[in-house]
Amino acid sequence: MFVLVLMDAQNCSILNWNVRGLNNSARRKVVLDMARDTRCTIACLQETKLQQVDSAVVSETLGPDFFQNFAFLPADGTRGGILLAVHASYFRILSTACTSNTISALIQSNCVPSEWWITVVYGPQLDAHKLEFLHELRQLGSISAEKWLIIGDFNLIISAEDKSNNNLNMRLMGCWNLLSAARRPTRMNSGDNRDTCSGANSSVNV
Repeated sequence: MFVLVLMDAQNCSILNWNVRGLNNSARRKVVLDMARDTRCTIACLQETKLQQVDSAVVSETLGPDFFQNFAFLPADGTRGGILLAVHASYFRILSTACTSNTISALIQSNCVPSEWWITVVYGPQLDAHKLEFLHELRQLGSISAEKWLIIGDFNLIISAEDKSNNNLNMRLMGCWNLLSAARRPTRMNSGDNRDTCSGANSSVNV
């Protein structure tokens, strides 16, 4: 789980978390408490395990300020699923687009004249599907505007230091490095660790 603070003038505080399921009220309460504690204004939740998300679920998970502006990617059975929601006082979602592993949204600030794209990712776990996933990201990078943030759980290893053993897929690592060199997206791989990233403007072109 990460909290990313960007663009102070826009009051942009992003909660990025692989929640490992929102399919019960107890788990939704945990996420609600975290959203309130972090005072996030944008929530990017992966692995919701929900095939349907409505305003009641969003309100129960993030609070009443988020249920008016959200988008979701349905889970495949009980696997995957993404929820992207923004605080109505600070942002609006103008348009959205989905692939099999991502949600992209055009975000408009209510505080300053600014629009930018965000893509929330939940990458596949099987290596056989990861090359197709990277191709999806490459296509998104070719059509997205300069103001683009990509965030989420990529389920990828991009350097040997990230791996506890020598079982590395060098081909996938090479493909990711090519993608990063092309657009230099910000990558945040959510997990059980709870880190705070503040003042990261230099890594995101917004």
